[in-house]
Amino acid sequence: MATVQQCRAALVQLAVTMSEADEQTGNNLLERTLSVTLTDLGVTFSGRLRGGLLTEVATDPAPPAQIRVTTTSDDLVALTSGTLDFARAWASGRLRVRGTLADLLRLRTLL
Repeated sequence: MATVQQCRAALVQLAVTMSEADEQTGNNLLERTLSVTLTDLGVTFSGRLRGGLLTEVATDPAPPAQIRVTTTSDDLVALTSGTLDFARAWASGRLRVRGTLADLLRLRTLL
């Protein structure tokens, strides 16, 4: 089981990856609220993706986010490190994502 600190670092890596993709494509689609529920730790991170940074990160209850991810701590770390395939994790139920179709496709291409 990954620690809360490892999961926080994985979320920061996700924001960096999304920012790099925006720079390459010329898009600026990072203005999203995000929540990540880690079922094995019983923790939900919430924050705002803005300008390549994940800001306002908290574990306090927050209003529903535009992108909501549910997974385990180990799977989050594996997804952001590239050792777990997004599509396989999603298809097998190891990863659940709620958001717009565009956000889902964007996450799929980045992880």
